[in-house]
Amino acid sequence: MTHTEIHDYLLSLPHTWLDFPFGEESSVYKIGQSETGEGKMFAIIANSAKPLQISLKCDPQLAERLRETYETVLPGYHLSKKHWNTIILTGQVPDDELKSLIQLSYRLVSGDDTLTASY
Repeated sequence: MTHTEIHDYLLSLPHTWLDFPFGEESSVYKIGQSETGEGKMFAIIANSAKPLQISLKCDPQLAERLRETYETVLPGYHLSKKHWNTIILTGQVPDDELKSLIQLSYRLVSGDDTLTASY
């Protein structure tokens, strides 16, 4: 997936908005009220990273399995290593799996069980 495709997919999720609390280098996608600035982050894209990198919240056991399976899935960069993964987007993680991981992160942060994922 391209940066634009990921951006569009993230913003397609209910009550999601984009913020830059750490500066323009990091796109932070939050769930909540953009009008008040209140929200919880569920995805962070390192805008200048080559290749692109996205950090997503994850179930701790699944996070470990993903790190064992893919060399491009690493403990969350500047985040809780137990609950966050940073995925280097080289194509190693298939697009459908990446979308499922985005959905999982969204559900973990929002408590919304209406999104379906394969995990």
